[in-house]
Amino acid sequence: MRAARLIKMVLLLQSRASMTAAELARELEVSERTVTRDAQALSEAGVPVYADRGRAGGYRLVGGYRTRLTGLARGEAEALFLSGVPGALREMGLEDAASAARLKVSAALLPSLRDASRTAAQRFHLDAPNWFTEPTSPDLLPGVADAVWDDRRVTARYRGRDGGVERVLEPYGLVLKAGVWYVCARVAENGSYRVYRVDRFTAVEPGGERFARDEEFDLPAFWEERAAQFARSILHAEVVVRLSPDGARRLPYAVDPAAAREALSAAGTPDGDGWLTLTLPVESEEVAHGQLAGLGPEVEVLAPETLRARFAGDAARLARLYGT
Repeated sequence: MRAARLIKMVLLLQSRASMTAAELARELEVSERTVTRDAQALSEAGVPVYADRGRAGGYRLVGGYRTRLTGLARGEAEALFLSGVPGALREMGLEDAASAARLKVSAALLPSLRDASRTAAQRFHLDAPNWFTEPTSPDLLPGVADAVWDDRRVTARYRGRDGGVERVLEPYGLVLKAGVWYVCARVAENGSYRVYRVDRFTAVEPGGERFARDEEFDLPAFWEERAAQFARSILHAEVVVRLSPDGARRLPYAVDPAAAREALSAAGTPDGDGWLTLTLPVESEEVAHGQLAGLGPEVEVLAPETLRARFAGDAARLARLYGT
């Protein structure tokens, strides 16, 4: 533990001209007294750490000293590519590895480039969760992430439609979609690839056996295909609607975007009022009611009659609330 902290301290001093005891204490998450003791230990070990006294003082390396401990470990290098998603790193248990990797990269850069990580962080940030939702981190996520990085089989139990199900899985990759974690895995029993929500796992037990990864597996392409399949699979019903020009423009934001674009492209020419009539795939009448209500007076439901009646009822209630 202390050895790792001492190495981190050297890398910090190597990447900056000087640092105060307070700055080092904050970076290393220790007290200033511990920083003083660590600096003395490094000096006794032959690392030329020099302490400048006074209000503007601090610690620095002298004599152009440079450590050779800047080679990235595999885990650090992998975590570095995820450094733009700090929340995701924390949830997967990779925050320390990413921090060490960033330090090593900073220490290896020319002095004129050492602020690159700071300037990049000020210009890009990924906020994955949806608005108005409280993101939660699944308790079993770090274990799943370890298995993904290590190509190690796991025995996973999860909540299925028919109760608890147990599978031996080969976890290929993790996906964070709108604040929800999914694992893309190959089922060891039959070799099929499936997607599981991590928060539905009730237990994950790592096995001692590593699996041979299919090098042609493309996680982004696999996820895009499965996400599209899922979006299509839940559209079990159809509605017929008329849309104003503004309603047609807003439709992809109210319902499934792919279904909206397909329906709009298949629609005929606008009528005399400029409105389009089209058939739209939807998940259910109930879901369609909630989605299309967001378009307000820019949509008229023509069929099914039961859905049209619901909108007519909404319109009547609105008229009573606001007057005729």
